Amino acid sequence: MEATVFNPTQLHLLQMFTYNKDEESLLELKDVLFNYYCQKVNEEGKRVWKEKNMSNEMMYDLLETHVRTPYK
Repeated sequence: MEATVFNPTQLHLLQMFTYNKDEESLLELKDVLFNYYCQKVNEEGKRVWKEKNMSNEMMYDLLETHVRTPYK
């Protein structure tokens, strides 16, 4: 059996979980983590939007373009 090596974030979360004893605490923690990652995704999206000089018009054009790989 191969040993699993945890990164510092995983170790910290495992240590924190020793204090969560009920379902409500788990749901609160999930909500906090979800909001954290939503914020990170939004920040990255804004960065890319600005970096690529995108506009709403460009986004609408992109949404209306069908860029699927053709089937053979």
